[in-house]
Amino acid sequence: MQTTQRSRTKVIQVIVHTIAWAMMFCSPLFFSQGEGNSISWARYLGFCASPLAFMLVFYLNYFVLIDRLLFRKRLGTFVLINLLLIILLAVGLHGWHEFHRTYVMGIPPSSRPRARTQFYLFFMLRDAVTMLLVTGLSVAIKMTGRWYRVEREKQEIEKERTQAELQNLKSQLNPHFLFNTLNNIYALVALNPQQAQYALHSLSQLLRYVLYDNNQQMMPLSKELAFIRSYVELMSLRLSKQVQLEVNLPEDDRGYQVAPLLFIALIENAFKHGVSATEPSFIHISFALTGGDTLICTVENSCFPKNELDRSGSGIGLENLRRRLSLLYPGQHILRMEKIGEQYVAQLILTLKPHVQDSEIGSK
Repeated sequence: MQTTQRSRTKVIQVIVHTIAWAMMFCSPLFFSQGEGNSISWARYLGFCASPLAFMLVFYLNYFVLIDRLLFRKRLGTFVLINLLLIILLAVGLHGWHEFHRTYVMGIPPSSRPRARTQFYLFFMLRDAVTMLLVTGLSVAIKMTGRWYRVEREKQEIEKERTQAELQNLKSQLNPHFLFNTLNNIYALVALNPQQAQYALHSLSQLLRYVLYDNNQQMMPLSKELAFIRSYVELMSLRLSKQVQLEVNLPEDDRGYQVAPLLFIALIENAFKHGVSATEPSFIHISFALTGGDTLICTVENSCFPKNELDRSGSGIGLENLRRRLSLLYPGQHILRMEKIGEQYVAQLILTLKPHVQDSEIGSK
C-alpha cells in the first residue's frame, strides 16, 4: 500500500512539472497569437534558451545540490555554487541572444541600434534574479516534500509502535483473563463437579473468542456483548444465593463496533472484589446505548477487598484497560472508578465507531 502511494505521488509530481514547463515554453506562442502575429521558429528558438537555463538551475538544485549540500548543512558551498552557476548562465544567455540575433535571425550588429552597457546589464540582472527565484522555488518544493515525508514516516513509526503496544497489551490480557477464570473453576471443582465440567466447556467457547475471534482491532458490539453475557453466566455458577446479580444488556447494537475485551476488566474486578462468602453482596452490570453514538457501561458492586495473600494479578487488568483506552479512544472516553460508602462504582463512557464490513476491517 505504501509503495502504491509513493508511485502515485511520483506520477502526480511528473505531471505537475510537465504541465508547468510546457506552459512556460508555450507562453510565446500564446502571446503572439493574442497580438495577431505568428511567431517564427527562428525567433522561438531564441526564446527557448531562457526556460532551458531555468530548468537547468531548478533540476540541478532539485536532484543534486539540495540533497548533497543544503541537507548536509554545507550552506556556504551551496550558496557559492548557485551564485557562480547563475552568473555563468546569465552571461551565457546574453551571449546566446547576441549569437541568435546575428546568425539565426540574420541581424548583424551594424544594423542594430547601439545599446548602452546598462541595457545589457539590465537583461542579465533580470535573468539572474529569475534564476535566483527558480532556485528558491526548487528549495521550497524540496524542503516541503522532505518535511511531508518525515512527518509521514513519523506517523508510520508511531502507528507501528502503537500497534505493537496494543498487541503486547492483548498478550498480557489473555493470560490474565484465563488465570482469573481458572481460579473460579478451581473453586467450583470442590463444590459442584458437574458445574465445573460445564464451566470448562463454557470456558473453551470463551477462549475461542479471546484467542482467535478478537484479532481485529474492532469487533461488532453484538459479539462483545454476547461474550460478556457468556462470561457472566460462567462466573455466576459459583455465586451463592446471597449474591444479587443483575445484568442489563441492549438487544440492538445498532451496528456499532468496539475494541474487543474492553469491558472485561471492570466485570472481573466486580466478581473478584464484590462477592463475600458470608455476607449479602451484589453485582449490577448495565450497558446502555444513548440516542447518539455513546455507550455507557456501569458496573456497581459491594466492596469486599481481598487480603494481601489473595491479590494475585490485582490491578493488571485495570492498568491494561487505561492504556488501551488512551491508545484506541483518545479524547473519546471517560473512565470513572470510585468507592461510594460500602459499594464500588465503575463507569466507562465510550464514543462508538460505526460498523464496517469485515473485509474492510481485515484490510486495515
